[in-house]
Amino acid sequence: MKLLVINGPNINMLGIREKSIYGSKNYKDLQEYIKMIGKREAIEIDEFQSNYEGEIVDCIQKAYQVYDGIIINPAAYTHTSIAILDALKAVNIPTVEVHLSNVSKREAYRQISYVKEYAIKRYVGLSFLGYEEAILFLKKYLGEKNENLNN
Repeated sequence: MKLLVINGPNINMLGIREKSIYGSKNYKDLQEYIKMIGKREAIEIDEFQSNYEGEIVDCIQKAYQVYDGIIINPAAYTHTSIAILDALKAVNIPTVEVHLSNVSKREAYRQISYVKEYAIKRYVGLSFLGYEEAILFLKKYLGEKNENLNN
């Protein structure tokens, strides 16, 4: 099983930006956490982060026929990017949306999620644990999907 974790703008600033919302752990801590879960669960996980919408779209397109699942934290692009939504739809890879903070309890403009239209599951407000939950969900989902194909 091969998963791709995509993080959008400003996720690389964890530990610096708005600690009251995002905590004091930094982006390297998040990368190590994801790597540890992948190793523990025997899942190959690649990670990508960009502050640029086009690079995220390119990354999603390059995932076609390479990855079994995508975990995406589109960050601020959650609320603005139809391009990211369209890229996810185009590659048709099972996708889970993750947000470190509980966006449903924040500003009104954060209530909009274009990715939510495509994602099969969503985790919000769980900090790093949201990534773990997303990985475990996709492991189970993809395992059941493959099992059904074999029966």
